Amino acid sequence: MRNVLATLLATGALSAAAAAPAAAQAAPKLAYVNTQRILAELPAAQQAQETLQRELQGYQQELGKLEEEIKKMIADFDQQQRMLSEEARQTQLQAIQQKQIEYRQRAMELEQQAGKRQQELVQPVMTQIQTAIEEIREQGNYALIFDAAAGAIIAADTTLDVTDQVLTRLKASGSKP
Repeated sequence: MRNVLATLLATGALSAAAAAPAAAQAAPKLAYVNTQRILAELPAAQQAQETLQRELQGYQQELGKLEEEIKKMIADFDQQQRMLSEEARQTQLQAIQQKQIEYRQRAMELEQQAGKRQQELVQPVMTQIQTAIEEIREQGNYALIFDAAAGAIIAADTTLDVTDQVLTRLKASGSKP
């Protein structure tokens, strides 16, 4: 009887010990990261943003010059229209309309160029961030890491925030644009 009781107690203890890791495995380990904060604090991301801003200023200057040309054409037309023949007026109006079309087309081209350039500058930084997050996920045995910047997290325990770990890893690796 004593042997049966000892066997039952040993079996129960082994079952409890085995159930503890199983229970731990049943609840996935979660964390979150704030990519907006990472992008704001990461030197490589700041450098990419500054480069993009400089290039956008060039685009804006080009569009500003075209806009000034259109304004001048309109002002000249307004000033001269009474002295122009109907045919000359139509010719100048068509020239103004053509310049406005050119302006819109160039604005669209520059917008596409800006989007492409932003992708070229930001993609390497985002790849570095994603790699660091994935490394932390693997090392910390996290099942999921959410992005708080995406707005999907309404409330969370701040101890689950791994943003500082990602920043530390990226800064230590000498993250470059």
